[in-house]
Parts: sequence; structure tokens; C-alpha cells
Amino acid sequence: MKVLTCFLRGYYKASRWPEWIAPAFDLGLRIYLASVFFKSGLTKIANWDSTLYLFEEVYHVPLLSPDTAAWLAASAELGLSVLLALGLFGRFAAAGLFILNGVAVISFAELSEAGLNQHLSWGLLLAVLLILSRGKWSADYWMEKKLAGCGC
Repeated sequence: MKVLTCFLRGYYKASRWPEWIAPAFDLGLRIYLASVFFKSGLTKIANWDSTLYLFEEVYHVPLLSPDTAAWLAASAELGLSVLLALGLFGRFAAAGLFILNGVAVISFAELSEAGLNQHLSWGLLLAVLLILSRGKWSADYWMEKKLAGCGC
């Protein structure tokens, strides 16, 4: 019985090693997703006339005019990506990009299976950040620690 107890203690102690790399994984995930969406936003603003054409003729965003949809998409991709990378209002940024990603899938009827799978992957990763994230290497973690003693 003592051997089993020692084995279990060793196992549970060793099984905590992923917790040590979790902040790096969280940061890497945030930077990867921020990069994907930020590059998309840069593409949109690089040639605004093309972007407007796509939103008028190809992407059919429900409830919004093409101009408004293009402006909101580019702004969200650029702004929320920066917040996500920094981990500043990270859950808000992840939620916003999650919604943007979903609208992109709904709005582009001719999305290939590969494109759909890519958007699905991004959506799942954003959901992980939304639900689990407040990594130790984020501005949110730092700010929460600073605000903990303010007596608010």
C-alpha cells in the first residue's frame, strides 16, 4: 500500500508540470490569434476600395450596411487584436473576435471546407481564451493584482 501511495504522490506532483507552462501557452495562443486577425485588418485598410467592394458584393453581413460592416470589421480586427495580444480586457477581446469570426462564416456563403475548418479552429481557440484565460503573463492579471488592495 505504501508503494501505491508513493506512486500516486509522485504522479500527482509530476502532473502539475503543465501548470508551469500554462502562462506561456496562454500568451502564445493570444499572440497567434491576434496575429491572424490583425493581419486581416491590415489587409482591409491597405486597399479600402477593394474592402468596400467585397463587403458590397461578396460578404453579406446581416443587419448592417456594407460600409458600416467593413468599418466595424477592420476596427475590430485591429483594435481587439492588440487588446488580446496584451491580455488587456482579454475576455472582452476574445468575445469580440469570436463574434466577428462567426459573422464572417455566416456572411461568406462560398466559404470552402478548408476555410470553414480554419474559422472553426479560430473560434474554438477564442472560446478557450474566453472561458479559461486570465494568464499570469497578461495585463489583466497584473491589473487585477494591483486593484485587489484598493478597497473598491
